[in-house]
Amino acid sequence: MPPKPARAWQRMLSGRRLDLLDPTPMDIEISDIAHGLAFVARWNGQTRGDFAYSVAEHSLLVEVLFSRMYPKAPVKWQLAALLHDAPEYVIGDMISPVKAAVGPGYSELDQRLTSAIHIKFGLPAQLPKTIKAQIKRADKVSAWMEAVQIAGFSETEANKLFGRPKSEVIAGLAIDLRPPLQVRQAFVARHADLLSRL
Repeated sequence: MPPKPARAWQRMLSGRRLDLLDPTPMDIEISDIAHGLAFVARWNGQTRGDFAYSVAEHSLLVEVLFSRMYPKAPVKWQLAALLHDAPEYVIGDMISPVKAAVGPGYSELDQRLTSAIHIKFGLPAQLPKTIKAQIKRADKVSAWMEAVQIAGFSETEANKLFGRPKSEVIAGLAIDLRPPLQVRQAFVARHADLLSRL
């Protein structure tokens, strides 16, 4: 008798059953995404402060930075920026060296989840390369800010790794760590605002 296949689904708090190997848009709920991302720590938790710096908080910052860097971008691409790390609500945030060690399987899983999430919220399953590149640039600015403000990097070190951002892009922005509940609520509210303007 062949061995029973390993379970590849997770029960979500919304009641949905998300199949990680074959996710569908019907299995996606923003409440699950926001909740999961609010509890996933970036930088493997190696940040200053009384609360972990969550992927939800990071995603909110990336969307702000994207909107500053590309002020004429349509709302749908702002939404894509907010959701750029959404699959991490179930697969977690892996630092780049770990992703490289895991190999192509991680990227394939990430892409399947991303496609289902995008379709659920009216975005194309695959973003245009130019938009993906613009979001990545905003992501790198966020990484620079995080590295310098809360992760213990010197500016020189952060400049080498992420590139120094333009001062006008980050002007007036500071990372303020909040409890997961507040971040979750902020993420859901921003998502609702962007959806209402699509």
